[in-house]
Parts: sequence; C-alpha cells; structure tokens
Amino acid sequence: MAHLRETSDKALKLLRTLPRVQIGNLRPNPNSKQNDKRGRAQHGGDKHGAGNKGSGQRQNFMRLGYETGNQPFYLRFPYEPYYKGHHLKRQYPPISLLQLQVLIDTNRIDISQPIDISTLCNSGLLKLKPAEMEYGFQLTDEGLDNFQAKINIEVQHASEAVIAAIEKNGGVIRTAYYDPRSLHMLANPKKWFEKGVPIPSRMLPPQDAVDYYTDPKNRGYLANPEAISQDRLVLAQKYGYQLPKIEEDSAYEMLTTAKDPRQVFYGLEPGWLINIVDKTIIKRKQ
Repeated sequence: MAHLRETSDKALKLLRTLPRVQIGNLRPNPNSKQNDKRGRAQHGGDKHGAGNKGSGQRQNFMRLGYETGNQPFYLRFPYEPYYKGHHLKRQYPPISLLQLQVLIDTNRIDISQPIDISTLCNSGLLKLKPAEMEYGFQLTDEGLDNFQAKINIEVQHASEAVIAAIEKNGGVIRTAYYDPRSLHMLANPKKWFEKGVPIPSRMLPPQDAVDYYTDPKNRGYLANPEAISQDRLVLAQKYGYQLPKIEEDSAYEMLTTAKDPRQVFYGLEPGWLINIVDKTIIKRKQ
C-alpha cells in the first residue's frame, strides 16, 4: 500500500507542475493523419495538376502549331521574306575590345602568342556553340579608346574602327573562316585530341563569304598580302595615326605568324596525330 501511495503522490505532484490541457496543447499522434491528395491544384490535387479532362490529362498532346481550333499564329500574320532562311544564317557572338583588354590584364590570355578561337575559348569566360550556327567571334568597338595591347589576333568579323585600333598599337588582325567541324575542334581541342583522329584540313569559305574573306579592307586571310599592306597605310592616314613598323619590332616573328588557309591549329599541320597520353606528335609521311 505504501508503494501505491508513493506512486500516486508522484503523479499528483507531476500534474501540479504540468500546464493545463488546452486546445493549443493537443496534437495528434505522429503519422496518424495521412493526406491522400497532392498539393492544392484546381481539384484538390486529385488530378495531380493535369486538369479534369482532355488530351492534357492523358498526355496525348496536340500537334505543334495547333491552337484548339483557332487560327494558328503562323497563319494569323502575313509572310515576312526577311525571315526566310533565318535559321540557316551564320551567327558571330560579339566580344568587345574592352572584354579583350580585361582578359589580357587578368592574364587570361597570353599576348606573346597569336590569339585565335581556341585561345579565347580556353580563357574559360567565352564559349562557342557551333551546333547553334555560331561560326566564330566578331570583335566590336566597345572600349575602343582604352585598348592598349599589341596583339596578333584572328577573328571572324571586325569593323574598320576595330582594325584601326589594333593596328594603331602595332598589332595585327586577321579575319578567317572555319567550317563547323573545325569550329568543334577549336572550341574544345582536348576533346578532339582524345579521339585519336588525325587533324583534318580546314574547308574553304562558302560562295557567299568569299568576297568578305578576300577583301584586304576586312583583313581577310585569303586577301593579297601586298594589298593588305597598302590598305594598312590608307587606314592610318584616314584615322590620323602613325603606323608602327612591324619589321623593326622585337616581336616580329609573333606578329607575322599566320595559319595556312587549310590549317586549323597554330603549329600543327593537317594529317598530324596528337597523342595526349604520351605527349607526342605523329606526323604523316610526305
């Protein structure tokens, strides 16, 4: 009996210290309530957000361009010839002179070596997507007055002001065309070399791009070198600066380095095989 009395006294003492039972203290047992619906959709979650009836609920989606009986968008507006073949036009992502100067100042690009698509992509800040009709970079004139580097750069498109800004500092610029396969190689050279396939030859530009890359005013890689030298003097007189003499420059060899029209990488000829594991170059027999 004494044991029961002590137990009851402890229980009463515990009840005196505990708070009173109120609505705020009541809680259901853990996992005693199960929600058989999902979220707060239109029908309380019983349709899982897919609606009540129709093809959307059954995943029988409508064909592309069909607007449930309404006149489709592509028929609602007249034909615009401007967009004919628009999905086939070559795109050139822009890179400004200001961005290029920042990459040089932050040692992302080594100006003691020629600069091409591979150099720009290896900086880690620029990407090229040949699968989305991107055929290289175009150099824009943003930061024109602040560009001070002497470089040998190869891009795919450049304006006259950009050419003048680079040649004013004693540099050399060249515009060149690359076919899609060559662009894939330049965008990620390591991935290509890991395939163990010989370097192919670069294709010549299509008919609609021949005029641009053979024009010395655009510094095309297929233009006559003598015509380019003459146009360099004409451009210097037009913009009012003294054209530096490349022949007397200490970096003459770097500034005059150029690729062959069928060459993809600097210093690597078509047909050579690059072995990354053994760090060797297998040259083809002549």
